[in-house]
Amino acid sequence: MTEITHRFVQSASGLRTHVAEAGEGPLVLLLHGFPECWYSWRHQLTALADAGFHAVAPDQRGYARTGGPADAGQYTILHLVGDVVGLIDALGEERAVVAGHDWGAPVAWATAQMRPDKVRGVIALSIPHRPRGDAPPIETMRRQISDDFYMVYFQQPDVPEAEFDRDHAATFRRLLYAGSGDAPGLMPIIPEGGGFLDLCPEPDKLPDWFSADDVAAYAAEYAGSGFTGPLNWYRNLDRNWDLTAAWHRARVGPPALYIAGDRDASANAPGAHETIARMPERVPNLRETLWLSGCGHWTQQERPAEVNDAMIGFLRAL
Repeated sequence: MTEITHRFVQSASGLRTHVAEAGEGPLVLLLHGFPECWYSWRHQLTALADAGFHAVAPDQRGYARTGGPADAGQYTILHLVGDVVGLIDALGEERAVVAGHDWGAPVAWATAQMRPDKVRGVIALSIPHRPRGDAPPIETMRRQISDDFYMVYFQQPDVPEAEFDRDHAATFRRLLYAGSGDAPGLMPIIPEGGGFLDLCPEPDKLPDWFSADDVAAYAAEYAGSGFTGPLNWYRNLDRNWDLTAAWHRARVGPPALYIAGDRDASANAPGAHETIARMPERVPNLRETLWLSGCGHWTQQERPAEVNDAMIGFLRAL
């Protein structure tokens, strides 16, 4: 079996990054989302390595073994793109294909948009490319959705991490089940006086794609770092809007692949289908949009074989 190895990489961004990697060949960076880590790419690391690629899955800034600074202002999209560019260089490469799921997808899109010289191609799972809005996003979410929308809830200091850090195993068991294609469907509006996990029922049994060992692996990866770093990404949404005015409506030039589950709440949110349909206007080299029937939010974990096939086909065609 192909072995996944681990090490720390120091880059020009100043971040000492933990990476899991496998294989040799053209570099493919695999950027996880919330609330995940390198482990979410366990199926892709070995598949891409066997297909002739150097697959590298970092724990991104603030997450798991990498950790990060205490200052919430050090988690902007410019820092996150800087980490990706610094990692490509530190791995001895000029360019890479950058793949991202959930929060990793906006980082992948932004890297391709801001530094196309470093990106051979971009693969986004779950989150489509969304052009910069005309107003700060938190204000927009409050107006268009609700003050109780989960991203607004995450703006509070200490409150969401106290909830998530109370029992890591329960947090991952409930969150990953609730967002999957096996669950009834997630409406991310926080109930009055409640928290995010109130939206996430305890599963009667775990889905076939997610075992008790997987729950334990995620809980172990978060044991030393907790949730403050990951939540700080959300706390920079308005700051990111301020910082990215220079890229307002800028196109994403590198070749791209988009994959989503048709039961993913993110891909079915109000306006999401229109955004996805109009992506070629802003991503003119979008090669394919692939919908996975019956799949929820955790695309590469729920449907590893289909995601692997799509990724490898895209990579080989570059």
